[in-house]
Amino acid sequence: MENTTTFRLSILRNSTQPPSSYDSKEKQILYIFSIIIFSLTFLLGTSGNGLVIWITTLKMKKTVNVMWHLNLATSDFIFTLFLPFTIANTALNHHWPLGRYMCKLNTMLINLNLYASVLQLTVISIDRCISIVYPVWCRNHRTPRLASFVVLAIWILALVFSSPFFIFRDTHSFNTKKTYCIYKFDGDNLRSEVASSREMGLLVTRFIITFFIPFTIIVSCCIIIMFRIQRNNMAKTSKPFKIIVAVIISFFVCWFPYQVFALLAMSVKRTKDNCLKHVIAVGYPLARSLMYINSCINPILYVFVGQNFKEKFWRSIHSVFENAFVEEYTKSYCGVENVIVASSNV
Repeated sequence: MENTTTFRLSILRNSTQPPSSYDSKEKQILYIFSIIIFSLTFLLGTSGNGLVIWITTLKMKKTVNVMWHLNLATSDFIFTLFLPFTIANTALNHHWPLGRYMCKLNTMLINLNLYASVLQLTVISIDRCISIVYPVWCRNHRTPRLASFVVLAIWILALVFSSPFFIFRDTHSFNTKKTYCIYKFDGDNLRSEVASSREMGLLVTRFIITFFIPFTIIVSCCIIIMFRIQRNNMAKTSKPFKIIVAVIISFFVCWFPYQVFALLAMSVKRTKDNCLKHVIAVGYPLARSLMYINSCINPILYVFVGQNFKEKFWRSIHSVFENAFVEEYTKSYCGVENVIVASSNV
């Protein structure tokens, strides 16, 4: 019972801590692996999404596609920006020293941007499908103004869906000097039927909203797009097909394992199968790391593959270096010219 409780608390913390009965070397490997993945995700996610925000905000015309990409990059950027808190929490063996409010806020913001990112991916797929199936309607009604309202709706829905993570997240000490940031679904009674029901409800709701419905919509839209492109001979190369397939594969690979392990974790309290406990304890942190990596893949799939963005990117880089050298040359030239003028006046 003690081992089962320990494992459930590790899942409630949304952490990578396996049960205390497992080998300390195995736990150490999981910690190190998680810290490395989270750190790489932070570096690549903040730099990649930050670059997308810079290009789309300053260098590109505000079109519907640009607004989609900007919103997706913003949600992924905020998500990766808060990863250092998760990294520090993992490095401290899941001790949370930042207090109750930051415990709630950090968890809510991470889930807020996870919801916003998934919803935006779904909207992008729907928009691309409508653009191909109903091109006339899109020319008349698909405007940046309408896109701005859709973006606002995405964030409102994401805020509503992520609010339970703020409500039920709290700090707790388990008769030690450590403070953990965990879920409290029924106050301090962590093993009550009410807590179990609320936990299951939250996990099932998250699975439906962040995976089942989005994945069904994305796959359906991609299939429609592929058939329409193939039927109308709209693509001269296979590149659009590869991008569509890459979208489906990346979404499925990054999200499905995490959702499955999160649901399987609920069955631990009802089973005495130590093998299942071990599989979940090892698989859950790996699946969670894979989910985080999705925020680094999004800029590549949805933005960098676009020819217009790539042209703007290289022009911007060229412009930055060109302006730097021109400015340096101008300063040097003006300095020499001033010396010559001053000498001629002596």
